[in-house]
Amino acid sequence: MEQTTQIQLVECPRDAMQGIDAFIATEDKIAYLNSLLKVGFHTLDCGSFVSAKAIPQLADTKDVLSKLNVDDKTKLLTIVANERGAMEACSFDNISYLGYPFSISETFQQKNTNAGIEASKERLLKIQEIVTGADKELVVYISMAFGNPYQDPFDEEIVYQYAEWIRSAGVNIISLADTVGIADANLVKTVTTKVVETLKDAIIGVHLHTTVSNWKPKLEAALEAGCKRIDGALFGHGGCPMVGDDLVGNMDTLQVISYFKEKGMSNNINFEALSVASNLAQQIFIH
Repeated sequence: MEQTTQIQLVECPRDAMQGIDAFIATEDKIAYLNSLLKVGFHTLDCGSFVSAKAIPQLADTKDVLSKLNVDDKTKLLTIVANERGAMEACSFDNISYLGYPFSISETFQQKNTNAGIEASKERLLKIQEIVTGADKELVVYISMAFGNPYQDPFDEEIVYQYAEWIRSAGVNIISLADTVGIADANLVKTVTTKVVETLKDAIIGVHLHTTVSNWKPKLEAALEAGCKRIDGALFGHGGCPMVGDDLVGNMDTLQVISYFKEKGMSNNINFEALSVASNLAQQIFIH
């Protein structure tokens, strides 16, 4: 597959860390993130400027960011939920991307950001203005892009309409999130294909929560659909604490890299550095 050289591989330790009850020491976070920065990922989703009350595990993001060894190989991304968080994040020179979770489920948007969809649209526009002014780039995650457990309205057309609106707001990177891991490969391919074909000038990614049995079909579906950006986390750690998603973690980055290698896809991975990072992940996440 020629397209593979263009796939942006995103490692999401922030997603892996945020749901852990026992606080991970700041120095351990710094060591782990610095090990990941040597692997060769396109982007490292490394922290959050969301309320410490909501996500206490990432309350030390500012301290962590000041100790990261960033070069031009891997860009840093942090999550924000409002304008205050965006302004804080933009004050850090080593951050390239700000990620904003925009849910097409009214219930989840309230749970996740304390705002409904209409209010979140206004926030998105203001955050995009802040980010653009700071010479950074906004990544919008369309959460619940493959359905939701709340009986909120959902169909493929809703996803397409919001994706088009987000692109019209000047956002160039949109990631379709299977927030609770309920999508099958067919839905991943159908929805992603339509968004990719509709927004030809945008970078469309996927943030898929998967199991051991369905990660590969979902990954292949996303790639066949023309996805250019894949999120994962080493060993599949993570899940969304806002929905009590304890069982369905992130797509395992190690499996993704192994798949790419098997298919002859080049992603500039330093396998020695990956081994070091994997060992640290075992120490931090597996008790």
